[in-house]
Amino acid sequence: MATPHISTRAGHPDFLDLEWDRSITEWDPDRLADLPAGIHRHEIVFVPYRHDIYAIKELPLSVARHEYEMLREFRDRDVPSVTPVGFVERPWVDPTEEWSGAVITRYVSYAFPYRELISGGGFGQRRTQMLDAFAGLLVELHLAGCFWGDCSLSNVLYRYDAGSIDAIMIDAETSAVHDELTTGQRLEDIEIMKINVAGGMADIAASQGLEFDDADLELGEDIAARYQGLWSELSQEVIVGENEHYRIAERVARLNGLGFEVGEVELIPDDGGNRLRLRARVGARTFHKTRLRELTRIDAAEHQAKQILADLRYHEAKFAPETASGKAIAAIQWRVSVFEPMLERIKAALPPGANPVQGYTDFLHHRYVLASEAGHDMDNEVAFESWVAAGKPGYPLPEV
Repeated sequence: MATPHISTRAGHPDFLDLEWDRSITEWDPDRLADLPAGIHRHEIVFVPYRHDIYAIKELPLSVARHEYEMLREFRDRDVPSVTPVGFVERPWVDPTEEWSGAVITRYVSYAFPYRELISGGGFGQRRTQMLDAFAGLLVELHLAGCFWGDCSLSNVLYRYDAGSIDAIMIDAETSAVHDELTTGQRLEDIEIMKINVAGGMADIAASQGLEFDDADLELGEDIAARYQGLWSELSQEVIVGENEHYRIAERVARLNGLGFEVGEVELIPDDGGNRLRLRARVGARTFHKTRLRELTRIDAAEHQAKQILADLRYHEAKFAPETASGKAIAAIQWRVSVFEPMLERIKAALPPGANPVQGYTDFLHHRYVLASEAGHDMDNEVAFESWVAAGKPGYPLPEV
């Protein structure tokens, strides 16, 4: 077998055992995992290894190299995108051939393509969450200086994130990175998105035997409207009066509440001299997941982390002394005595392949509903037994 040039990141296989002398379309199916890949311009296969699953996409060499470099840059900028693991060059193949290059990424666990979400039952009540997720992903990309160039439903994976939906970028073939995007670049990306999303919804309608006029062609317009609302919120400047410096903390707290990190706050003297204009430099939507990881070393998606942190705060309020060291100890105690034992019980109750951290947030929501109905706090044991009895384990999202 001819030997390819493979660049891989540390901590992953070398992938030399794969059949690189032929296109991935000709690989032994017994070596591959049968997983949903969605609709893409280029071929994709999934290869399981002992501790992980990897997606391999074949591309012309220059396109593959560009996508790999863009995905590495996106991860460095904390953009929600797939993790690039390796780049493959087959030097004996014409570099313009579809199978001359390949990009290897880590498979995104518990995620699914848009057709699974839209075509499945109950999409109507989850439509808002999908729109918010898509708009939020675009905002994060643009805040990081990333121009997508081919924003579409097919280039995103989705997964449940507590009571919300999380969106993850999986295709960077046409992307570019800048220090900062201009308004024109952002609006161009939005227009591309609206056209591509309308096309995707028309394809869905056709596959279901519906007329073109019955397709959800407004989906892209709805995403654009939510994008503009969120972008305005994040880029808004606030006037701070001489005795209103508390509004600085309020502004930062509001942005953190939306999940966004605030890198720095810029205070600019206003024309009158006695007032300041407050402008926050906003980063990725990782505030709660970063905070949870710092406190407990638990990895979770942003909305999951927000809900789990609320459970930690509840534990702290009941058991922790009002000191920094007391709170740190309480976080460790909560993880050891509350979170990890309950997570193990939830894993046992969930169907195979279900996300246990999502299950934990579903359980927290169920406990909250029980407590609200009863008018008092609900014990974990009582709530868990009720959750199992109600058949909730494995339900994809808690009640809206």
